[in-house]
Amino acid sequence: MKKFKVIPISLLLIGSLFNNHFLLAENRKAASYKVMASENGNLSINNVQKLLLEGDRFTKLGKFDKAKEYYDNGRNLAKQLSGFYRDLNGAFRGLDARIPMEMDDKGRKSLSAWADANARLAAFYKRKNQPEVAVPLLVEIIKLMSPNSTQGKAAFGELRALGFIETNYQGI
Repeated sequence: MKKFKVIPISLLLIGSLFNNHFLLAENRKAASYKVMASENGNLSINNVQKLLLEGDRFTKLGKFDKAKEYYDNGRNLAKQLSGFYRDLNGAFRGLDARIPMEMDDKGRKSLSAWADANARLAAFYKRKNQPEVAVPLLVEIIKLMSPNSTQGKAAFGELRALGFIETNYQGI
């Protein structure tokens, strides 16, 4: 009876020696398959930042319509990312706390990028003497980031400068 217990154990040990060769077949890094984990991915906050920086570059060159195009694209991408992160956060809430925590962090970054794009667009519309288009963007910044955030305070100050708000906010 003891002989039958020794045989399976020895077979397992011998099999594990040969099994190492099969493990060597997967030498490629798994990260290379994670297309979206790359900082150069199209659906990334880094790409939003790149779009905004490209818009800034065109602004410096005086090509305001081209800059607006990049700011709009950055804003749309940030808004889209924010929705994706919010949806995933809700889908995994209560199942695995790590995923909502990651989505919450990424969501905050996308909201901040969205607010940055709004601020740049608001400045564009102010420059074109179209405050009626700048005001909703500034209000949206406050909604996205809160009145006490740096971006929210700046947006409130812009709304006061435009004459849309007269009351001074004490939090500034």
